[in-house]
Amino acid sequence: MRIPPGVYRVEIAWTAGPYEFFGERFDGVECAATRPCVSNDHVAGWEVGLGVDDDVDGLRPGEVPRFGADANVGCFADAGAWTTLCAPFRTRVDGRWEPRDRGRLPDGCERISDKSRQADLVTFTAQSGGVVWLGRTATGDVATIVVTIGMTGAKA
Repeated sequence: MRIPPGVYRVEIAWTAGPYEFFGERFDGVECAATRPCVSNDHVAGWEVGLGVDDDVDGLRPGEVPRFGADANVGCFADAGAWTTLCAPFRTRVDGRWEPRDRGRLPDGCERISDKSRQADLVTFTAQSGGVVWLGRTATGDVATIVVTIGMTGAKA
């Protein structure tokens, strides 16, 4: 699936309330889903977004492929500039991560830019167990991509 080059609005859905973790109760705000809006066209239908290694034949009825996120971070990025954009996340010097030139966004996300390619990588919270959904228009074009953040498999 290719998304045309351009500037896209990214929206984040938040949930707030008490939760329990290892028997301890907390109040908190968590990211529930993130989505880039590719177009303003009406979404006529939803389908599960598959990764390169996802095997739909191995799923049981009603099951959806979920992704893993070891560092609890996901991202949207320009595939043409992927190597350059993700390099700061893979650079270690003397056992430490190399500082990266990044922009903090007001919602807690980060943006890394490759000005030579006019491309960005935007990070967001993504816990293991999330699901990617593609919202398609009546003509089959992608209108939005929704990434649930491990809390639910429901579409946002």
